Amino acid sequence: MTNAPEANTDAAWPQPADVIAPGTILLAATPIGNVLDASARLVFALAQADIVAAEDTRRALNLAGRLGIRIAGKLVAYHEHNEAAQTPWLIEQAQAGQRILMISDAGMPCVSDPGYRLIEAAHQSGVPASIAPGPSAVLTALALSGMPTDRWIFEGFMPRKRGEQERFFSTLATQSATTIVFDSPRRLQATLSHMAEILPERQVAVCRELTKTYEDVWVGTPSQLAERAENARGEIVIVIRGAGEMMVDDDQAIVEVLALVDQGMKLKAAARHVAHQYGLRSRALYQGALDARQG
Repeated sequence: MTNAPEANTDAAWPQPADVIAPGTILLAATPIGNVLDASARLVFALAQADIVAAEDTRRALNLAGRLGIRIAGKLVAYHEHNEAAQTPWLIEQAQAGQRILMISDAGMPCVSDPGYRLIEAAHQSGVPASIAPGPSAVLTALALSGMPTDRWIFEGFMPRKRGEQERFFSTLATQSATTIVFDSPRRLQATLSHMAEILPERQVAVCRELTKTYEDVWVGTPSQLAERAENARGEIVIVIRGAGEMMVDDDQAIVEVLALVDQGMKLKAAARHVAHQYGLRSRALYQGALDARQG
């Protein structure tokens, strides 16, 4: 039996003093579900920072407890309702040499969470800023969705009002990039049903409870997913396939349908396949291909 290689004793975790330099603001991503996703830098930063600015101080304390550490510095609230007042104070503290850590409830600060105003002010005032990257619901959902990742757009939370949603979905009709949005589980079924009226054949992925025990990803058309969404629970991220690869005219799409039929696929199945790929109506493609064959 071959012995396992010995561990490299020269390699070691960075000591806490290496994580945040005095007078620096550090953004740090926190787990979006599974606490094991916390980075070593986050753990050290929570223990080292002179000031921890947290979107929710109770959640910050809960996170520290789950990580088995104690927040030794001053814990202050930093959220959308007090950003204007807290930002100048945090900049002053950094200028005085304090080590500042900024965290949101879950995931990456600044992404639909507080933080960007603080970093904007840091750049303007010459305060050094850095980041401890880590979990992000947006990137996690994008990777799990199976949608194209070469071009994508994050639109924050789905509009709530029907008229605003209708305008949003209408813009997606020609949006070539993959689109990512957050939504409430209580509104999910209504959102998907409305999307089905405007983008009936568009491929959508609903990513639920990412990294948690009951993580689930549904992929299909909006109407297919709406049927599953009646009792949806947990955090929801919706990923919508873009129209970039779908920018084809009807004649080209019909040619592709007929080519699949020539390869042995049934006409209806071929029409559904091409419609799903390009975000078109399968019924119209079926009829167009049928007319072309009869013509």
